[in-house]
Order: sequence, then C-alpha cells, then structure tokens
Amino acid sequence: MSLPGPMHDPARRQLLMASLGMAVASALPLPVWAAPMCDPEHDWMPPQAFLDDLPRQMQALGVPAVGIAVVEQGRLAWSQVWGVLHAQRQTPANDDTIFEVASLSKPVFAYAVLQLVDRGVLSLDRPLVDYLRPDYLARHPWVDKITARDVLRHSSGLPNWRKDPAHEKLMPMVAPGTRIDYSGEALVWLQLVVESLTGESLDATMQRLLFKPAGMRDSSYGWNDELAARSVYGHGTPDEMTANGMPAQMLREQFSAAQKVADRWHKPLPDWRYADAERALAEVQTDSPPGLVNWAGDILANSAASLRCTVQDYARFMALMVAEPSPDWALRPATRELMLTRQIDVPGRWTDKALGWNIENTLRGPVFYHSGSNGNIFKAFALGDAARQRAIVVLTNATQGNLLYRRVVRAATGLDLLAFDV
Repeated sequence: MSLPGPMHDPARRQLLMASLGMAVASALPLPVWAAPMCDPEHDWMPPQAFLDDLPRQMQALGVPAVGIAVVEQGRLAWSQVWGVLHAQRQTPANDDTIFEVASLSKPVFAYAVLQLVDRGVLSLDRPLVDYLRPDYLARHPWVDKITARDVLRHSSGLPNWRKDPAHEKLMPMVAPGTRIDYSGEALVWLQLVVESLTGESLDATMQRLLFKPAGMRDSSYGWNDELAARSVYGHGTPDEMTANGMPAQMLREQFSAAQKVADRWHKPLPDWRYADAERALAEVQTDSPPGLVNWAGDILANSAASLRCTVQDYARFMALMVAEPSPDWALRPATRELMLTRQIDVPGRWTDKALGWNIENTLRGPVFYHSGSNGNIFKAFALGDAARQRAIVVLTNATQGNLLYRRVVRAATGLDLLAFDV
C-alpha cells in the first residue's frame, strides 16, 4: 500500500497508490530502464510503467521479494512491497515484511553513535582503547590510535572480518587515518564501546535513542520468534535455486541456535551484551552444526550487519537524514551535516567517505548512499539527496537483488551512479 505524502504530480501519485499484483514473466529481454526526466527537481517516484513491469523483472532475475520506499520533502511519501518471503513456500510479502538489510545497518548505528557524541557520552577523536580494549585485540601501537571517527569513515586499518576470529587477534593492516579499509570488525568494537558506556545491549540503545522516537517500530538488530516469522529468506540465482534449493541462511541459523539458550535463560537475544554471548558460546556450539558458530560475535546483535526492518522503517531513518527541521531528540543540524561531509582525503578516489555514508558527486550535486550484501543473498541499497530532501530505499532477498535495485534507482532518479559499476 502507499503512504500519504507530498508529490509534485498528484495524478501520478494517485496512479502509484494502486496495488500491483504479480505478473507472469515475459520471455522478452529485460528493457534498460532509465528515468526519462533529467530535471533535478523531479520527485523520485518510480515511473508507473516501470512498476507495472517490475514483477516480470523480479522473476527474470530470481528476486522473490522487493520493497521500495521513497522520501520526499523530508518525509516518507510512498512505499510498496512485492513478492514472497520464501520462493518455495510462497508466503506473500507485505508492508509488515522484515528484510535483512545487511550493511545498511552501519549508517543507522553511526547515527546513534553521533547522538551519543552530541550528548557528550563519547568523543569522535578519543582513542577507543581509552573506553574499552576487548581481549581479542592485538597489542600494537596502531590499535591505540583508532578513534570512533576512524571507525565511521572506515580508516581504522582493520580488516572487514577475520577469517578465524576464534583464534586470530584483531590487528590493523595499516596505520589508522592513512587509507580506506572497509571494516565490519571496527564497527563491532565501537559497538562494544557503546555497550560499556551505556550499560545496555546494542538493541536496547538503538530502541531508546532512535527506533522508538523515530517510529521505527519494526526495527531490531536482534532476533526473536516474531521477527523470524515475518522475515524474508535469502535466495540464490534462479539456476542455484533449481539445482541446490535454498542457500545457507547464516544469521538466521546462528541466531536461531542462540535463541534456544536465550529461552532457557529467559533472557531475550536483543538484550544480550557481549559478555552474554561469550557465556553462551560453548552451550550454543554444543547444540549447533560444526562451523556454524565460531566465536561470541556470531551470536551477538551486530552493528555492522544484523539490522532487520521493514522498508518503511528504513525510509523513516532516511527521512531523518534529509528532513528540515530535525526533532529535538535527533542529531543536531551541525552533527547531521558532519555525518554527510567528507571525512578523509584519499587521492584518486571517485567517492568520499563521510561518517557512516559514502558520498558521490553527480551532475546534480552530491548524494549519499550505502549498499548492503549479507551472504550474497540479501541485497539492499539506500540513496539520499539532502539538498532536495529526498531519498529512496530498495531491499531485496536474492543474489541478483543488486541488479534489480540498480534498475529501480536508475528508473526513479535518473542517476546512473559510479557506485553501480566500480
């Protein structure tokens, strides 16, 4: 269903509010969709002809479910969900469907970190070891220099993920602040720092600072039976689905294994802190297939990757990034501007790193964006234009979801981002 909001063309908005059913895919090649308008002030609503053809594109690309939401004039203006949660079970997806948004988790966590900075709880430029030094960190002078700013702009020098976290210390590859190294591990360390400062689990902090005030009622970094029932499954390519069935559902399987211990403890997984995951590790491993759970981080809500939400909730977050004025509880205007400002000068890069976001300079001016991919079976993308107070979010549950979200963004915005090809 559509949600009310201001649009430049009321007649077009009325058309877009109609429900769209799944159609039989055509054998014809997929057309190359691009928005016909070049007017930078035109809204980002996907063209009706594109939406009419979307079910055919989903079937051709093997994408069982997709959610699209649009922000205009700083508020959620329209959304639609198509498809099914699970291709073999054919459970319909709808507005209540929960998507695994993968690395779109990172900007949301970054927002909460900056809320703590605004409140004087955390400093962007104080070394993280001054707050907390987890046992799994290597002893090295580079470790002692890493700050929250380094983490949020991906200049910590830390790897994305260790290959063997149960036996391998976390060690920077280069000195912090010298180059861009995309790192989920760095976000998890910062998450543990936030735990130590707030005395709360990640999800409790996110609910308090952001989700509840923003009306993001269907958002969680954690896991429970209710979330499981509404969450999409990830799917491989059409050929993989035919030959091998469903691919491994990594986070779902890990969290489901931990859920058994959480039930015995009568302590919900969203309330777990790192110490709880460490204490539960051996018990979870005993009840799990070999290799599924290797260290405490595998069964802990993950600031870099485990956010689950509806497409509407993620659009509500995007609205915070572009809306004027901001609510009293939200980031200060100067802090939000900092979040969208280049934070490190690395020669030769075509995109800039802000705090939790990437910045690409287009012919229409700068836009901010982030992509997400978990297990190569959940693909997501969010794009915003702060100057024009608009954004678009596309969430999918398939390996080729990235091919679909590129088509959606091109059709809706007229932008052909370098981020899609580099």
